[in-house]
Amino acid sequence: MTHNVYNFGAGPAMLPDEVVEATAQAVRDFDGMGLSLMEIGHRTPQFKAVLAEAQSLMKELLHVPEGYSVLFLGGGARLQFDMIPMNLLHHKAAYLDSGHWAHQAMDEARLWGEVVNVASSADDNYTYVPSQFSVPADADYLHITTNNTIYGTELRKDLDVGVPLVADMSSDILTRDIDVERYDMIYGGAQKNLSMAGTTFVIVRNDAVGRTGRKLPAMLDYAVHIAHQSMYNTPPMLPIYTALQTLRWVKAQGGVTEMERRAKRRAALLYAEVDRNKLFCGTAQRDSRSLMNICFVMNKAYAHLADDFANFAAQRGIYAIKGHRSVGGFRASCYNAMPIEGVQALVDCMKEFETLHINN
Repeated sequence: MTHNVYNFGAGPAMLPDEVVEATAQAVRDFDGMGLSLMEIGHRTPQFKAVLAEAQSLMKELLHVPEGYSVLFLGGGARLQFDMIPMNLLHHKAAYLDSGHWAHQAMDEARLWGEVVNVASSADDNYTYVPSQFSVPADADYLHITTNNTIYGTELRKDLDVGVPLVADMSSDILTRDIDVERYDMIYGGAQKNLSMAGTTFVIVRNDAVGRTGRKLPAMLDYAVHIAHQSMYNTPPMLPIYTALQTLRWVKAQGGVTEMERRAKRRAALLYAEVDRNKLFCGTAQRDSRSLMNICFVMNKAYAHLADDFANFAAQRGIYAIKGHRSVGGFRASCYNAMPIEGVQALVDCMKEFETLHINN
């Protein structure tokens, strides 16, 4: 499909055209039932099949081994900031402070036990992901945030730290192969690479839960959700259906390997222009640059043109490139559904704007 608007928003984000169409059809008439998906029971055979296939495809595409469960829950990644320590923190937890969301996760964990901040890039405005740190051997887990949407930094490798890993992969899930066995848990909001807003994915090692001795409310207990296969309560049905359609799309496109190839191509194209263009400069340190969220600002001499560029881009169908309110500048989020044509349109826009303002 030829797009008139390219959505570079950090989330909720762009979805593949096929996914939008399939979801719209399910809202009108699901599975030929003459009913909307929004009207049927979550325990009907039709929806049970949706949930089962979505869980199966997550396992297939990410090579999730036996002994793990895939859950689709409500509450967003923010709720996981509390559920994780409630379920996993027994003596001590370690956190890597690499950005806003990582810091919030760490603050929430302190409500439930001892937390060690193993390293932080806060003093440098989170322009890099710390790489030199040690993790206490007696930590119950190390929590990492693999992609930092606000600051445009990313950790695209699986760490080997001697303790169980827990990773917030809200914004880079399904963009690279993961050695899931290194993790006790991987989680994230779905509204970037997986679905619309409204559901949260959790990939959890079954034997990692139930060790703290802490009595938990049923809705906040992973063991309960594992036992009921995400059906303890009415799950977020429409977002799960959209997740299923996205997972089908990823598989049809060539799987996670192809998604990574496209991500590298998109990022290389846009970073090359950011580095070349006299008006702009990148904000993240080069060895920590994200493939998902390309963050940049106007060079100081042209800072007064920032609003003009945002308006210039919007008039050319470049949607939601303003940076997070806490850092300003610009942020082009290039998730799996973003076609290379969208990035090229942004690059062309940057070149045109440069021509208008350099030596004119």
